[in-house]
Amino acid sequence: MNRAGSGPGRILALDLGDVRIGLALSDPLGITAQPLPHLTAGKLGTRRLAGKVAQEARRREAVEVVIGLPLLLSGEEGVRAEKAREFAETLQPMLPGVVVHLWDERLSTVEVERVMIAGNVRRDRRRQKVDSLAAVLILQGFMDARSAAAPTRSVP
Repeated sequence: MNRAGSGPGRILALDLGDVRIGLALSDPLGITAQPLPHLTAGKLGTRRLAGKVAQEARRREAVEVVIGLPLLLSGEEGVRAEKAREFAETLQPMLPGVVVHLWDERLSTVEVERVMIAGNVRRDRRRQKVDSLAAVLILQGFMDARSAAAPTRSVP
C-alpha cells in the first residue's frame, strides 16, 4: 500500500451529511474521481462512523482522505464545519500513515442538485446520488488544485 508522500495512490473523499456520507475515490494516479456507494450515518456517533470510514479507506487502499469542509458563504466556519473538523480529528489517528485533509466544499451539494435537476433526474433518484456526487466534486476540486499548484517540467 502506498503511503502519503511516497508517490501516487488513491484518495478517498467524503461529503459528510447527517443521514448519509457521500464517498468518492480517485484513480491510482490521482487524476479522476469516481462515485462510490454512500455510507449510512444514521444515529452512529462520530467515533463509530469514523471507524466505518477508516475501514473503507483501508479497503480501498487510500493514501489520503479529503473531507469536505462546509464553510459559510462568508468563508467563516459554522457548526457544520466544526463537526467536519471534529470528524477529521477523530479519523486521523485511526489511519496511521494516511493524510487527512479538509477541503472547502461550499455549494458542492447545491451544484450537484442543480445539474441533476437540469438533467431531469427524479427527486428520489437525486436523493440517492447527491451525496456521492458531491464527494466527486470535492475530490475533483482537490486534485485539480493540487495539479495546478504542481511545478511543471520543461523537456529539453
